[in-house]
Amino acid sequence: MEYAKVLIQLGFEPLPPRRSTTLFGRPAMILPNVFQYIKFIKASDGFLGCYRGLSARVLGLIASNQLSSKVIYAMGIDLPEINDPPNIITDEEPKLEDYVKLGRRDMIMHTASVIVAYPFQVVSVRMMASFIGKEEDYSSLLGAIMSIYRDDGIRGFYHGIIPKLLGDLTCVAVTGVLAYYVNKYLVKTKDLRYYTVPLLTFVTSTLTYPLVVVSTCMAVAGCSLKAGNPPAMPKYPSWQACWRDLLRNKQHKRGSSLIFRYYIAPIAALQ
Repeated sequence: MEYAKVLIQLGFEPLPPRRSTTLFGRPAMILPNVFQYIKFIKASDGFLGCYRGLSARVLGLIASNQLSSKVIYAMGIDLPEINDPPNIITDEEPKLEDYVKLGRRDMIMHTASVIVAYPFQVVSVRMMASFIGKEEDYSSLLGAIMSIYRDDGIRGFYHGIIPKLLGDLTCVAVTGVLAYYVNKYLVKTKDLRYYTVPLLTFVTSTLTYPLVVVSTCMAVAGCSLKAGNPPAMPKYPSWQACWRDLLRNKQHKRGSSLIFRYYIAPIAALQ
């Protein structure tokens, strides 16, 4: 499902929309849902083809789990000592200092995790994106790594990391601030406080989702893949340009809904 979501974020729609209606009865054009999308991938590449890019993702998770703390230690950063999460397992009033410490610790750990794992994410996204143009260079993990290094050097493994970090850290920071005030003024019992952070994380991640789309696009933009060049994708000189283009064309939420996918024509297509 993640594979199909990445292709949708890149704007690849191999199946045409059909006439339908919204939940409120308005006429609309609806795109195939994610399961129909996966069926198309399977028909093209077979069952194993549905797992393109998975090896890089798994390596990224392993690297993140094993190396993040070592990166923090090597940089000489002291992590705040704080229980995780504070003031939730008791009925005591939350302390702002505890939430600030927790937020700082989480942001440091998350930054280290992204720095370690992001190169593997770029490899994974480009392997998935090679489905669009059927490039053989990205058919294997080693081939993808060599192709990225040949095209852009080491810097190529970090294309799109800024919007990725910006979105993730914003999510962590905003969730922490909201959790403090919600637990202080609205939720008074420990039983309900268990649900505060997961619920707020869902809300804030929804708000920062467009940055995920930008990061995915920038991981591919301008590389040797067909998916990263016109007409499949405009040439973006920066991630800000990508953000503005997606926002202008109302494409900044691509992939946020995997079942009810309504077609929104880009501005260029309407002119």
